[in-house]
Amino acid sequence: MDPQSIQTSLVLILDFGSQYTHLITRRIRSLSVFSLCISGTSPLKSITDLNPRVIILSGGPHSVHAPNAPCFPDGFIEYVESKGVFVLGICYGLQLIVERLGGSVRVGEKQEYGRMEIEVERACGLFGGSKKVGDKQVVWMSHGDEAVKLPDGFEVVARSQQGTVAAVTHSPEGMETLRYFLFDICGVTAGWKMEDVLDEEIKVIQGKVGPEDHVICALSGGVDSTVAATLVHKAIGDRLHCVFVDNGLLRYKERERVMETFERDLHLPVTCVDATEQFLSKLKGVVDPEMKRKIIGKEFICIFDDFAQHLERDLGKIAVYLVQGTLYPDVIESCPPPGSGRTHSHTIKSHHNVGGLPKDMKLKLIEPLKLLFKDEILAVPTAFLKRHPFPGPGLAVRVLGDVTEGNALEILRQVDEIFIQSIKDAGIYDSIWQAFAVFLPIRSVGVQGDQRTHSHVVALRAVTSQDGMTADWYNFEHKFLDDVARKICNSVRGVNRVVQDITSKPPSTIEWE
Repeated sequence: MDPQSIQTSLVLILDFGSQYTHLITRRIRSLSVFSLCISGTSPLKSITDLNPRVIILSGGPHSVHAPNAPCFPDGFIEYVESKGVFVLGICYGLQLIVERLGGSVRVGEKQEYGRMEIEVERACGLFGGSKKVGDKQVVWMSHGDEAVKLPDGFEVVARSQQGTVAAVTHSPEGMETLRYFLFDICGVTAGWKMEDVLDEEIKVIQGKVGPEDHVICALSGGVDSTVAATLVHKAIGDRLHCVFVDNGLLRYKERERVMETFERDLHLPVTCVDATEQFLSKLKGVVDPEMKRKIIGKEFICIFDDFAQHLERDLGKIAVYLVQGTLYPDVIESCPPPGSGRTHSHTIKSHHNVGGLPKDMKLKLIEPLKLLFKDEILAVPTAFLKRHPFPGPGLAVRVLGDVTEGNALEILRQVDEIFIQSIKDAGIYDSIWQAFAVFLPIRSVGVQGDQRTHSHVVALRAVTSQDGMTADWYNFEHKFLDDVARKICNSVRGVNRVVQDITSKPPSTIEWE
């Protein structure tokens, strides 16, 4: 996807490490305005090539006074002034503007975290016509520094209860603030549509893949890779060769169910490869989650390279590209933070599509969805899109510890099937973003059949979300949880305790590993 081909006003977010940067990106898109997020320390050319109408400087965990504090590139101020680019600073971004333009930022006497009130000191377009001097607004704060002297030409429009020049990071009226800023102040046009982007992406694929080139698509059975395959299939037809790998880490009867969906509903040409032994032998004894992901990513590529060689023998053509269903949240989560000695926002985990691929991979990557969020993809039937996400490393990141130890995988498959089927039977599957079971590396004492047991513990996880970047735990009715726990303990041999994960994201990730 080429942002310059999208005939709307681009809003560019420079990310300085805030955990909410992705939310700003997604919320702006929901206003029918295309937005992109890149590292706050990107070279000036990376910014100017995108020709943004608006630039938003995100928050972050840094202090502008810290050694090597991340900053926009040299020439940035001159560029935005000469081109008339509108700039909004949020939290760290605000402090960075103040400090670099001759104002003063100091460590606050009192830090401000969580829910706070701000008071309007001057009516302005940022609040639309809904706020007048003296009006208050609830916002979420997260900062320890404060602006105490503004640069020439700047005015205070609101302060917090503690008198701090306020920066809104997340608030009940946050969408309205963004709307006023983009449309009333910046004059941005709301003309961006996902359908146009998908059509454009098909043209990009056709331009990138040569007329004789063949492409391999790695299908996991999840939504992301299937949508990517569907898009590429529309672009190049039967020169796409899909492969579904049974790595021994799939859910209950997943292989049979997925292959039926591919053939019956999506009409995709798919070859199934059983590589159970290959994967599990390499994972034996491995407990570190990052190492699991790296091993799985490497083995997938080995299989795809081998599949490509078979295609070459059969077709007389060399497969040049590998398609992956990497989404924008995967890209954001897999990048390290400015000021960390690396680049971009904080690494939460190495995503299997981003951080787990070997550097010597022979195939070139095509990632047609890497600038999209899940709820923006429209290329497959709605019923399929409603499937809950399933991680590329599969159950390897839902069995904590060694996945090959004992019968952990089989226990987890049975528990997960009971949990998911119970959710479907209750009619709440579509109300949940993602639900799954986790096998914990502990045993607990129990009583079953009048006998003492020392058996396994499993956890149930269900969350609601709009884009997978933040999430809240789903509040089941107590009777539902009671019924599910009884079914699991009565039906799955080796389990005597069921617990529920009730943490949001953040502080937790959705998956446990």
